[in-house]
Amino acid sequence: MPDCPTAANVNAIAPAPVQEDVLRWSQIDRTQSTALFARFRIEIHEGGDATPIPGSYWGESEAGLVGNRLYLRADTPLHSALHEACHCICMDEARRADLHTDAGGDFAEEDAVCYLQILLADWIPGCGRVRMFADMDAWGYTFRLGSARAWFEQDAQDARDWLVRHGLIDAREQPTWTLRG
Repeated sequence: MPDCPTAANVNAIAPAPVQEDVLRWSQIDRTQSTALFARFRIEIHEGGDATPIPGSYWGESEAGLVGNRLYLRADTPLHSALHEACHCICMDEARRADLHTDAGGDFAEEDAVCYLQILLADWIPGCGRVRMFADMDAWGYTFRLGSARAWFEQDAQDARDWLVRHGLIDAREQPTWTLRG
């Protein structure tokens, strides 16, 4: 059973109702966050309030992904933006070139995406991993151990190893700031 939402176990169900208490794109330093994503060659495209988000798998305010373009609105949950960006970071150039809405990937990659999402939260002022744990749990990510934090701290060695093996983080869990190619 995978530890993190995957096409096989989560996309078959509807997302949790909109959680008012999760951190939104409009509540963070967007300039700094955009610069973080740019380190991975991810372009941010912000849409207006209530406009449809291109490439959004879930619709509503959830982030969308088309190629290396991450589509957001002010009300997009930060966890959604990070999750979709990490999908882009974790895939190779060939997959990224054809990417539109559904990132695909296997269970191991999905777990790596969730792990990287938590690590990158530490690079966003006002967020951090503790907030990301809470927001992931509030949205409805499902983990064997019952929470994002428990999974990350006790059951995510395979995800960490995947990221190291693919050169996306180093042994100290620091991002390498490059996309796979």
